[in-house]
Amino acid sequence: QVQLVESGGGLVLTGGSLRLSCALSGRALVNYAVAWFRRDPGKNVKFVAGVSGDGRDTAYEDSVDGRFTISRDNAGNTVFLQMNSLGPEDTAVYYCAARFFRGAPATWSGRSEYTSWGQGTQVTVSS
Repeated sequence: QVQLVESGGGLVLTGGSLRLSCALSGRALVNYAVAWFRRDPGKNVKFVAGVSGDGRDTAYEDSVDGRFTISRDNAGNTVFLQMNSLGPEDTAVYYCAARFFRGAPATWSGRSEYTSWGQGTQVTVSS
């Protein structure tokens, strides 16, 4: 089982940037793909971005593509989400989640595929 802990959330003005971190612990982390999801104030949970276990493959939801960048450190222990050009629509609780998968999944957005979740970190973008 993989444990995940998010950090880096906070309050930022429109147009600003934040970097979220997801610290992973457990065995054979290279075998786990990791994704960021977010729960908006309306309680909708949506896929944001994902990265494969070896860090080579990434995927993004259309609304964040070009503004957000997901990456993974060489050891595979930490996953980052660099968020630029933030707007009020990005306000949400951000969760990282892991699933056992070697390589890049064909689909990333299915929440039920992810077996481990962090506790979430709040991101608030003020206009």
